[in-house]
Amino acid sequence: MKTLQLGICRIGNSRGIRIPARLLKKYGLVDKVVIEEKPDELVLRAAGGGKLSWEQTFKEMAASKENWDDFDSTASDGLDAI
Repeated sequence: MKTLQLGICRIGNSRGIRIPARLLKKYGLVDKVVIEEKPDELVLRAAGGGKLSWEQTFKEMAASKENWDDFDSTASDGLDAI
């Protein structure tokens, strides 16, 4: 997971952040976002779900170059016999 530090700017009496164009496109942020307040973080996502399609999910997984070698060992852990 990448960390990106954004500056907070004044918008009238409120404050806002500028989200880079590549992130707007990547997560489908167009008109509205949902912000979820948690005890130690804020979660920002596209309004209306903002979920990736299976194709987008596979592309993101491939782009992350995550090592899935351990997955094979869990697939043969014998739980399917239970």
